[in-house]
Amino acid sequence: MTKPTYYAPHGGLPPQTQLLTDRAMFTEAYAVIPKGTNSDIVTSFLPFWEKARFWVIARPMSGFAETFSHYIAEVQPGGGSDRPETETGVEAVLFVVEGALALTIDGVPHDMSEGGYAYLPMGAQWQLANTRDQPVRFHWIRKAYQEVDGIALPEAFVTNETSVLPTEMPGTDGKWATTRFVDPADLRHDMHVTIVTFEPGAVIPFAETHVMEHGLYVLEGKAVYRLNQDWVEVEAGDYMWLRAFCPQACYAGGPGKFRYLLYKDVNRHMPLHPPR
Repeated sequence: MTKPTYYAPHGGLPPQTQLLTDRAMFTEAYAVIPKGTNSDIVTSFLPFWEKARFWVIARPMSGFAETFSHYIAEVQPGGGSDRPETETGVEAVLFVVEGALALTIDGVPHDMSEGGYAYLPMGAQWQLANTRDQPVRFHWIRKAYQEVDGIALPEAFVTNETSVLPTEMPGTDGKWATTRFVDPADLRHDMHVTIVTFEPGAVIPFAETHVMEHGLYVLEGKAVYRLNQDWVEVEAGDYMWLRAFCPQACYAGGPGKFRYLLYKDVNRHMPLHPPR
């Protein structure tokens, strides 16, 4: 297996000589946030984090995508947090794209390096630190967990992409595969965060149109993506943010693999009453 590669933003600012023309767009059905927009001036700081900054690339928005938030975190040596999550009822996934970090979940320590994946259930007590001499950059996806009476809460776990065998999509000869970190039939989980891989020339051969919301961060390669009625070129470092029922398909043109980190909400009824 070829060692995976992961794009990570480093910030900075474009030069004054750069043209303003870019691929950024926001529509009623989708948004494309190109890697060049992740500059220093759009980072945020968060309570109880030290030596850390965050690119917020998705947040719940009424009338658009409403189920999740997605950050890219950058933590300098000696930084981290003993109280990273300040909201109750929230589950999360961490995915490391550059460097390494020390994660503690309910008192149990875990070392995570590039490709490292952690699921943090609602109510987990966790802390994170960068104990190395280089910055660490990772994705942090948050969702309000939807409890169901009679279904147990999922437990925390830590793994690495290299430890999970991708599942080939039927009839594709392995050209389209998904690395699934939880069993799709496990109804304890109400979100899936996976890695989708296309070999050069592979396609999604129909316009997927479904209830799940998506966040797609391109980890590697490039492709042409169909979003609603538009074909959009995307490459490593770009982010696609899709509301429910936005038609979507893609063509991976090569020359290398096209891979992205994918969020979607799953396994729950659609709420018909507002929260009490």
